[in-house]
Amino acid sequence: MPVSAAVTSIGLVVMWSSGFIGAELGTREAPADTLLMWRFLAAAAILGGAWALFRRRRLRPRALAEQAAIGALSQGGYLGGIVWAVGLGVPSGTAALIAALQPLAAGALAGRLLGETVSPRQWAGLTIGLGGVALVVQGDLSAGPTTAPAWAYGLPFAAMAALLAASFLERRARAPLAPVDAIPLHCLVSAVLFTAVALVGGHAAPPAGGGFWAAVAWTVLLSTVGGYGFYWMSLRRNGVTGTSALIYLTPPTTLVWAYAMFGDAPGWTALAGMAVCVIGVTAATVRRPVRRRPDRSARLAEEPVRDRAVSRVPAE
Repeated sequence: MPVSAAVTSIGLVVMWSSGFIGAELGTREAPADTLLMWRFLAAAAILGGAWALFRRRRLRPRALAEQAAIGALSQGGYLGGIVWAVGLGVPSGTAALIAALQPLAAGALAGRLLGETVSPRQWAGLTIGLGGVALVVQGDLSAGPTTAPAWAYGLPFAAMAALLAASFLERRARAPLAPVDAIPLHCLVSAVLFTAVALVGGHAAPPAGGGFWAAVAWTVLLSTVGGYGFYWMSLRRNGVTGTSALIYLTPPTTLVWAYAMFGDAPGWTALAGMAVCVIGVTAATVRRPVRRRPDRSARLAEEPVRDRAVSRVPAE
């Protein structure tokens, strides 16, 4: 039974935003590369094992190559860039705002690369949504100078570009796979990448505390299976522009997560930003019903043959 558009959109926003909470939980216990390594090792083992047991089938070499590239960009490139930037001292709000440029970039490129039409109303919604994200993270943006090197601010841009490139590759794939087949492969590729990074950095050994493994379980189930699963489903249902617009709702949703789990109450500016984000995403994603003009040929077809015949007799 196919998942409805509303469930797909809500699932994407809620599950995608859970990744920031999982990162907070995990990096309290261990370095970021340790968390990413064990997150994707566990995800690859669980999802790969389930695929081999229940879904095992032969995959075309082209599909394997395409999905390996998509996984390296969407998980390795995106998560690696964001986490690395924050680890170097870039404020998380600044990183989130830079990553939130993705919908505007997607709208600019979708027409040329995919033939997706972006209407003026969608452009307005994308712009409004970006303003809402800025309001949500303004406290982080106004925190003052940081210790991060200047080049570290390029990492969120690279992460945003990696996820965008993965989205375009998936839409143009010659041998597309369903998410149930693609995500285990993405996780395997990411596990190899992050294991190499952790080994080089000397951070491969996990801590002994149970809090770390709770964070790993959180990121595997909610962020990887849920977040990326809904992302690829939304990409096929809503296209690149519509899916990217939904990402604007993840910073406000992350604030709700943080308040529920850590007691971090959002300020009035953040609440206003949430409302602006909702307005922008609504304008960018909700389609207006198309009014069709009456079909004259259909009306004529319903007229009695006798009446049409009489109407063709010239007046005397």
